[in-house]
Amino acid sequence: MAKIKSEIAYEAAMQRVLELEELVDDNTPANDKNAMELDMLVDLVEEYELEHYPIGKPSLIKELKLRMYEMGLTQAKLSDLLGLSQSRVSEILNGKSEPTLKIGREISQKLNIDPAIVLGV
Repeated sequence: MAKIKSEIAYEAAMQRVLELEELVDDNTPANDKNAMELDMLVDLVEEYELEHYPIGKPSLIKELKLRMYEMGLTQAKLSDLLGLSQSRVSEILNGKSEPTLKIGREISQKLNIDPAIVLGV
């Protein structure tokens, strides 16, 4: 199968995907020519995006700050929730120290953050 080799080809493929999405829905048979073309183009676009627009792994600090924002937590409220001093929370949020395994477990469970992110893997 061909490969998308340029940004111009990528943009054209994306435009065609949008056009095909108007013609294909969940009830379209898998052997429909538009459905097959859409399936192939989506695979090509995904391959191009993985190579040219990779998404990095999220950091614990960014995830903590996002979750604090989503939950309306201040550093003081986060320290209460995790049972830590405010200075310890500040050290973690500023990257000056890493959470212990016990604290990492609390972060994962109480803030619903993936353990892999907490462990940095």
